Amino acid sequence: MASVTTWAQDSLALRLDSLMSDPLFETTQVGLMVYDLQGDSVLYQHQARQLLRPASTMKLVTAITALDRLGGDYEYKTRFCYSGTLSGATLRGNLYVIGGFDPTLTPDDVATMVESIREQGVDTIRGNLVADRTMKETLDYGEGWCWDDDNPMLIPLTIGRKDIFMTTFKRELQRQGVVLVGGQLQEGPAPSNVRTLSTYRHAIDVILERMMKESDNFYAESMFYQTAASNGRKLAKATEARNITRQLIKRLGLSGERYRIADGSGLSLYNYVSAELLVRLLIHAYRTPDIINHLLPSLPIAGIDGTLKKRMIDTPAYDNVKAKTGTVTGISSLAGYMTTADGRPLCFAIINQGVMRSADARAFQDKVCITLCGGQLQ
Repeated sequence: MASVTTWAQDSLALRLDSLMSDPLFETTQVGLMVYDLQGDSVLYQHQARQLLRPASTMKLVTAITALDRLGGDYEYKTRFCYSGTLSGATLRGNLYVIGGFDPTLTPDDVATMVESIREQGVDTIRGNLVADRTMKETLDYGEGWCWDDDNPMLIPLTIGRKDIFMTTFKRELQRQGVVLVGGQLQEGPAPSNVRTLSTYRHAIDVILERMMKESDNFYAESMFYQTAASNGRKLAKATEARNITRQLIKRLGLSGERYRIADGSGLSLYNYVSAELLVRLLIHAYRTPDIINHLLPSLPIAGIDGTLKKRMIDTPAYDNVKAKTGTVTGISSLAGYMTTADGRPLCFAIINQGVMRSADARAFQDKVCITLCGGQLQ
């Protein structure tokens, strides 16, 4: 039950208890935990250690782990390297495009990349254009993804998640007047002695915003593999990202082996976490400036934007709850931060499992948030 020390907390716990009498829970499960960040104590919990599928609140696990491991200044990189020689305006050798699993790339980005190559004085390439996709393992999909879902292929060099980067790149080179002698499109690892011609970068915040606000699965898987790649090995593997996540969980005082970490987005049927784990991660993020300063601006805001744009409008939770939503068949979840009526910061996690109508679970989650935001603890 609750950790209560004042009459106001007692009253709030009773109101949350009343929500648990909803007929929804005659046939479904819920894991719930609310934590008082100022008082450093559990305010309320119900089945908080139950292992449940998180849906897209898994993106919180991915984002917090990545920020903890990589730092808020981390950049996604697409590198352009060459073998052979660069003499005058002529590159004699292959031009390698080393994909860094940047999910944001567009044709406009490719145009800027080619402009950067032209700024190096290159106007002729006597060699081939080679895609190096060895940043990650060759698995196209995540473990436990449903075969009949419209899932993105996990290719580390794409445009709009389509495998058209190299054809677009070649066409843009020609459009900007670069002469290609040979110019065949190939795929393979860049030799260890290649020289860097230019590097195209995106800040981690750019990826975080869409990943969290719009719950973009491709962006989340990209971040999952950035974490894996931090070990410095080629062909970063999902198993490495899982191990790094478990190491963080262990640092937070929980058993990393208790939970099942399958992917970065929450699409997998094999993910199993708990409300307690999500709250522990949110507490860690809140207490770590280099994490919270990047995580908090990326979260959907109740009644304002992202996947919470249409929820909790005209309530005390409006523009107050900043949280990640999650929805897959049978699962609805919500986890993040809020502030009580008397200004006390809280973090929380709610995972509803076994729900046939997601709207029923969302209504319950909204009631919890409204109750907390309208309550006073002092």
